[in-house]
This record gives sequence, C-alpha cells and structure tokens, in this order.
Amino acid sequence: MSVVALRPATPTDVAWLDLWDADPGVIACVTDDPDATTAFEDIDWAGELAMQSAFSQYFIAELGGRPIGAIQICDPQLEETHYWGEIAPNLRAIDIWIGAAADRGKGYGTAMMRLALRRCFADPRVTAIVIDPLASNTRAHEFYRGLGFKPLGRRTFGQDDCLVHELTRHDWLAQENLR
Repeated sequence: MSVVALRPATPTDVAWLDLWDADPGVIACVTDDPDATTAFEDIDWAGELAMQSAFSQYFIAELGGRPIGAIQICDPQLEETHYWGEIAPNLRAIDIWIGAAADRGKGYGTAMMRLALRRCFADPRVTAIVIDPLASNTRAHEFYRGLGFKPLGRRTFGQDDCLVHELTRHDWLAQENLR
C-alpha cells in the first residue's frame, strides 16, 4: 500500500494545478457559482507558485510518487492577500483539494490533512488552524469535524458564504495522544 506524502509545490506542478482547477468536483467544493469554469477564479498557477513566501506555501500530495492533490498553508494574518481580513496572530489556514474524482473518498484527504496539521503545529507558536469550507459543502463540514475541527460560525469571503471551523492546538494534541 502506498503512503501519501507532501512535498513543496514547484513550477513543474503547474500542469497538475491547472488540470485540477478545472475539475467539476473541485469547482463545486470551492464556489457556489454555477457558471464557474475554474475553482480558483482563473488563477495563474505559475505566478501563484512564484509568489510563495514564508507566509503562504503550496504542497503537492503524492501517492507512490503520483500527484493526487494540493494543499495551501498560510499564516492568515501575515499572508499578502489578507484574504482572512483582521485575524489573530499565530494561526494557520489550510486549503486542500484532491484533483481527480477517482482519488476522492479513499482516505487520502484525511492523510493529507494529518500531514498538514503536523506541519502547522510543529511551530510551537501556532495556537490554532482555521478553515473556510462553503456553508453549502456539508460533506466538507463532516470531514473537518472528523479531524477535530469545531465550527465557529458563518462568514462571507468575497461572494462565498463559508462556515469557518477551527482546530486548537489543545484539541489536536488531545486527539494525537489518543492514537
């Protein structure tokens, strides 16, 4: 059985990101816009990867060396776009997507998130992780709650109605100690 691994995204991953960005399943998880043709508003992935910083990084998930998905980890207070607006320090925000429909529903997302959570909480200053799935994406809510995230409330980001969730270091450590 292959193990899911995360590695930093590089310019050679642009083709994968472009492909996954146009996947109907990924689009449906990212926007409620029925006319959307890409998940991330026609983002230029080459430019996005070139702008990575200490405050916003992309990772590619691989299964046996085969790319299956991506994760963005950012410091929501310090990243350049200020997508989260006013927010407390010492947090991380995570976005995750699995590219191909054939790779969904097999536990890879859980493995990816566990790797991302360990990476985030490896920094002792990080107190919690926040996520912002669409309010309409009840499957994502269940997924995140299964990982220990707790809903904080609804919030609008641009045109997107989201249900923000949080996983505190305390709750994550309690879960880790049960394993």
